[in-house]
Amino acid sequence: MRHIKALAASAALALAGPAWAQTPGVTDTEIKLGGAHDLSGIFAPFSVPAVAAANAYFKKVNDEGGINGRKITYIVEDHGYQVPKAAQAANKLINRDEVFAMLLNLGTPHNIAMFQLMGPKGIPNVSPITAARQMIEPFEPWKFAGTSSYYDAILATTEAMIEGEGTKKVCLMLLPTDFGKEIEAAVHKLAEDGKIELGAEISHKPDESDFTGALGKVKDSGCDTIGMALGVSQMINAIATARKLGMDQKIMLSGAGFHTVVAKGLAQQGVMDGVYAGAGWQDLEARMGDPEVQEFVASYKEATGEDYPGTGALLGHAGARIMVEALKAAGPDLTHESFIKAMESLNYEDKVAGNTVTFSAEDHAGADEVFVSKIQDGSWVLVNTIK
Repeated sequence: MRHIKALAASAALALAGPAWAQTPGVTDTEIKLGGAHDLSGIFAPFSVPAVAAANAYFKKVNDEGGINGRKITYIVEDHGYQVPKAAQAANKLINRDEVFAMLLNLGTPHNIAMFQLMGPKGIPNVSPITAARQMIEPFEPWKFAGTSSYYDAILATTEAMIEGEGTKKVCLMLLPTDFGKEIEAAVHKLAEDGKIELGAEISHKPDESDFTGALGKVKDSGCDTIGMALGVSQMINAIATARKLGMDQKIMLSGAGFHTVVAKGLAQQGVMDGVYAGAGWQDLEARMGDPEVQEFVASYKEATGEDYPGTGALLGHAGARIMVEALKAAGPDLTHESFIKAMESLNYEDKVAGNTVTFSAEDHAGADEVFVSKIQDGSWVLVNTIK
């Protein structure tokens, strides 16, 4: 009888304990976060610096005592831009490592595959490195996107090019993935509305490197603008090849092409203009006069030894800050429920990303602005801000 009473008392104490004690990835000294990244594939220029910047931000937070006495541990797995490996990474992070939340997962089809594991357990997915609409649609309480979508950005960028650059007919060069389909859907919507004509639409493999034939089809199609949704090095290669072939079509990129590496890589190939992009953040280079941007650049250099943080680092820093701000707002009794409520309360200006982060119970996209930029003399220059 005493044994039964003792068990009952222990059970009562357990039930009366803090809610966070039953939350995966949370102890009184640690918060475990997970990230499935492309550290070795075609979008490594985004993931590698994003991880470095996030870890640098978390180190600063941890060195200052953490959040409510808890240190952040960021566990990262490489999927090499392969969907099956992304699913394996998510399985490890969620079921073996038991992370509290996923942060900065890269890739549209990769995140979608990982949702199958996150959804049943309500694991928050915060600021993935993809701007596909599926990151928050259909709505789920655990989905949080960092910026406006590819779809909205391409709509805005194309319309800006129609008005400012005389775009009339658009060809597409795309990866046949959910990422590519987002760009395709936006361009098709404008065609359906009678704002542009559609030309050749060409699919490419992730490892494709010869774009001469595809560009020939574009030329024959009579397009004045080419919309691209390819890997980072592929975009540089395809654009440089077009210019070498004497093609002067304007190039339109999504946030996946709005990268410092693209601007500098094209400059090395002699391409200094004619390339546009729409994204939910601003490039760092033109804003180096801002004290907070200067501080970020200096701290990134100190943490990594690299002279300049590119776009991937900017996104890593932005995602890490969103996570930290929400963890602080959630308070010491950290659960998925308190975290989601905290995420929905965030409202602040991110001077490093150049956007405004606002979430609510009805809106799980952080920054709603679209920034249209163009390459000019090897750098991205802001053309228009659409709110």
